[in-house]
Formats: sequence, C-alpha cells, structure tokens
Amino acid sequence: MNARRPYWPLILGLAAVKLAVHLYASGFYHYFRDELYYIACGHHLAWGYVDHSPLVAIYARIGEWLSHGLGLRGFRLLATLAGTGRIVLTGVIAARLGGNRVAQALACTAVLFAPIYLGLDSFLSMNVFEHLFWLGCILVLIELANGGNEKLWLVFGVLAGVGLENKHSMVFLGFAVAVGLVLTPLRRSLLRPWIYAGGAIALLLFLPNLLWQWQHGFPTLELLENVKNSGKNVVVGPLEFLKQQAMMLDPFAAPLCLAGLVWLFANARYRVLAWIYVVVLATFIALEGKDYYVAPIYPLLFAAGAVWISRWRAAAVAAFVIVILGGAIAVPLALPILPPERYLAYQRSLGIKPHHSEVSHTSEMPQLFSDQFGWEEMVRQVASIYNALPPDVRAKTAIVGSNYGQAAAIDWYGPKYGLPPAISVHQSYWYWGYRGYTGESVILIERHTDPEDWTTVRIAAQRFHPYAMPDENGPIYYCTGFKYPMAKIWPKIKRWR
Repeated sequence: MNARRPYWPLILGLAAVKLAVHLYASGFYHYFRDELYYIACGHHLAWGYVDHSPLVAIYARIGEWLSHGLGLRGFRLLATLAGTGRIVLTGVIAARLGGNRVAQALACTAVLFAPIYLGLDSFLSMNVFEHLFWLGCILVLIELANGGNEKLWLVFGVLAGVGLENKHSMVFLGFAVAVGLVLTPLRRSLLRPWIYAGGAIALLLFLPNLLWQWQHGFPTLELLENVKNSGKNVVVGPLEFLKQQAMMLDPFAAPLCLAGLVWLFANARYRVLAWIYVVVLATFIALEGKDYYVAPIYPLLFAAGAVWISRWRAAAVAAFVIVILGGAIAVPLALPILPPERYLAYQRSLGIKPHHSEVSHTSEMPQLFSDQFGWEEMVRQVASIYNALPPDVRAKTAIVGSNYGQAAAIDWYGPKYGLPPAISVHQSYWYWGYRGYTGESVILIERHTDPEDWTTVRIAAQRFHPYAMPDENGPIYYCTGFKYPMAKIWPKIKRWR
C-alpha cells in the first residue's frame, strides 16, 4: 500500500477536539507535585538537574509566565499543545503508512481516548513532549522506509538531540532503532554517511547536558542506582507489565495496537518499526521500568492497526464503536474533571483500583491526582508557625522540606504568606544550598525527626488532607539548635532517591 497524504481537515478537527478537552480539564484540581518542582528548577536554570533533563525547567518558566494571566490552564498550555501535536503526528503517521481517511480518523480517535494520554496531557512534564520527539523520529523512519532521501537522518539527529535535552529516555529509542536497522533491509543506511552525520548532530545537541553530568559526577546515574537499591518502585513480572500496557491504553482499544504490531511485522517495508516496539518493550521489562515508559510509541501501533482494519468497512465501524465506548468510560477516570468525592464514587462503581507504580503510593486516588492536593494548606500551616515567631527569630529561621514537593510548594505559594524560600536536601534542591542558615531555628516538614540532632524539638502542627498522598500527612516540627555545623554537614546529607 502506497503512502498517502494526510487529510488535514479531519486530522486538525480531531486535534481541535483534543485541544478543547484539555483546555477545559487542565484548570481543575491544583498544581501537581512535580509541576511545583519544575517551577523551582525554572528559577535555577542550568544545563542539567539531578533527576531530569534541562528543557522541562524552560517549559515551566514559560508556563509560569502564562499562568499570571491564564491561571493553571495557562501554566499547562504548553502540555496541552504538545498533547494536541500527538494527535496531528498520529494522523500523519497513519497516512504515510498508507492509511486512508478512515484509518487516519480511527488512529487519531484511539489516541484521543487512550487513558494514558488523557492523564499525561493534563499536567506539565517532560513526558508529553517526549512523545513528540519519539513520534517525529518514527515519522522520519517511515519516510526512509518509503524511499525518502537519506539526508532525513539529519532531521532524525536534530529530533533525537533535542529529545535528549527533554528526557534521557531518548537513548532507549536510539538503541531500539539501531537493533531494528540491523534486523531489516533498512540496514542499508548503515553503509551511508548520513546516519552518522545525524548521530553527530544528536551528540552535539546533547553535549551541554552531557558535560553538566560529567562536571557533577553523573548525578542522574547515581540517582537511578539509589532508586533501584531503595525498593522505591513497584516491580512486576513480564505478564503483569503487559497487562498494565493494555490497561493504560484501554482494554477496549488495546487489540488495535496488537493488530498494528502484527501488520507491521507482516509488512517487509515497515518491519523495522515492529522491531523497534519489541525492543523498547523488552528493554523496559528487563530494566523493571514503569509502565508509562513505553507510552510514546503506541500511537505508531494505533496508526498501523487502523491502516489494516480500515480495509474492511464493518471492522472499521466496530473498531470506532469499541474505541469510543471504552473512551467514554475512561475519560472521567483519566481526566481531573470530577470533584474528588465523585471521582472516588465513580471509580468504586467500576470496581477499579488505581495502579501503584511506587511502594509509598497507597492513596485510593491515582498518584497524579492525589499529588495535586494539600500543598497550599501545608504552606498556610507553615506560615502560621513562621509568622508567630518574633521578628528577630524569623529572620534566621529556615524552612526545610523533606522532599522537593514540600520545598517547591513553599517557594510557589509562600511569598503571599510572607515566607522565605525553602531549603531541602532532596534532588536538585541540594545543589541550591542551605542559603546561609545555621540551623539555630528551623521549621521542618517531615514525618519524623531525630530529637538528638536538636537542642529542642516540638510538633508545631499536623498536616492532613483527605485526598493528598498519605505520606504527605504528618507533623510539622519547630526545632532549635541544630547540633552540627551546616557548612560541613550539608555535603553529606543529600537525599537522591
């Protein structure tokens, strides 16, 4: 089947639906924990961070500027636009795989309703942008498979290089592409210079972050090792991992992806794409990755499945009905559009429990939603403690967050309550230092502390929010007389996990 031109009225129409849905949904609930952290990173722009690549800090800086006039929807506008771009790229991929208008519509509709994309696109992170870079690279491969000019590898290199500055997971796509090339006729590219020129471009674009990592002793690798050794993440076997893939795509629509994989393997021209998916999936299973790590590649399988199914009118109609039916059920679960009590009631009525990817996640709500509650309430409690101190004591009082979410919440909400910036030893906050505090007066947000570290320790408040992550409910301490010299102990107490 020959590649076709995208039918733009249809693709852009479905993209407009996506845009409208997320413009509406992105204004509900509150800032997600990681969003607050990215805002803090945006105030400390650098070529690298302990736990992520640099671009997300720039997204957050732009989002913060947009939020001044548009609120939470403005902050998340870039993520909304990126999610809309995924719909566009899905339609184009379906067309370039040879899909007619029906195939393009089916592929875009399946991606529009997939729970994983509804959820990821409802807040700002590097993940939604990651999908664009992956799909852009896949589109380049499709054009090469269709006989395109080998100079397209230069475009691939640009996308891969900028993608690495967005998220390091681009490495796994690159590895899968290399394996796919070796196993298929597209290996001819390995005998020509353009693929190596593209690789050089990708390396050059990634070089600033790579140099930052080298200068700082590769903290991201240290973090990953710490996470692995800590048992922080829930580890599942291959069968459970595959089950999670189906659930995040919607079990109603997952067979369309399976059909796409079969079709790609059966089609010699595009078999490289099937191998890429298999290698990506196998890699994350072997590395005990989280289920959503594979999500960037599924629009390809939706598109390929739609191309195959669209050959039969009855099958295409059935696929549309099934995808929309599953989506209608999933939308209230995947988007933050219901008040929390109604969300929980709906979830219970379906007999569904949220998937837990981290051991500490015990909330009845998905972590994505639970981590949007309780932050400003915590800041108000801290402010009541801080503002009750004598002025001369306040001036030397440090506010210490035990994790980046707490510290970033203080930094974001704190100014309107008269609070100074927070300090923390968690992730990149550790690099930003202790701001000259001595530890003689400290408000400590923590579940527990060792009284022997302080001259005096008292519980000044108790945090509790019914919808927040359970491990964010706990005491706020007021401590005086830290018994160790801050300048000497700070380098030893970083918490990277």
